[in-house]
Amino acid sequence: MNLMKKLASAAAVSFALGAHAAPTDALPTTGTLVVVPAYGEVKHANDQAVVLLAIEETDKDKAAAASRVNTKMKHGLEIVKKEDPQASLKTQGYYTYPVYPDEIVLANGRPAKQPRVPVSWRVGQYLEVTTTSLDKLPKTVAAAQKILTLNSINFGLTSDTTKKLDDQRIAATYKNLNERIASIANAMGRKVGDAVLDTVDFEGSGNYTESRAAAAPMMMRMKSADTADVAEPSFEPGETTLQMQLVGKVRFK
Repeated sequence: MNLMKKLASAAAVSFALGAHAAPTDALPTTGTLVVVPAYGEVKHANDQAVVLLAIEETDKDKAAAASRVNTKMKHGLEIVKKEDPQASLKTQGYYTYPVYPDEIVLANGRPAKQPRVPVSWRVGQYLEVTTTSLDKLPKTVAAAQKILTLNSINFGLTSDTTKKLDDQRIAATYKNLNERIASIANAMGRKVGDAVLDTVDFEGSGNYTESRAAAAPMMMRMKSADTADVAEPSFEPGETTLQMQLVGKVRFK
């Protein structure tokens, strides 16, 4: 009786092992070319800010509006240079727009025919400030806001920091490729040593560079004279994630 139990137990074990063995009718993988996508990313605290300041004036006299804009922008530049001497400054986007009165509609619903004569002029200019002095940024912006208006602020990485992170990004992506190849080899019932890396395409995913969003157009009205002290704003620079994608082609022996 004991002999029969032992034989039955051995048969059960043999059946269980056979159930987990590779099927005999599996497709052959010799010479198979496998395309493997891989991903990698690195994160780093932002170390640069691009601040867009602005000034706009409205006046019936176009020359008067332009004069006030020019004077205030000059004072704003002096303030920013004093607060952050290392910052890179660039004036841009000078504009002059006529402001027309509302269209008069007659009783019959048709607009009245009248010459379009501007009732006033809008004149403005932007100042782009690029700085790595993030600790001074709240004070710098608050000082500039005595004259100018804060239009937008974008945090990011300097070009030097981005270059330094490139080695880490490539290494992380290549590591992910090797991990995926190992998983695929295991799923195919092959050894990693049977795989030969045929091609690595670091541009297989297309363009993965980041672009900074354009600042929204300024639509505001500013008092002709407003130099009151402004409380310092609060900023959190955050961090930037740099990503990379590649495609590898692996051939099994």
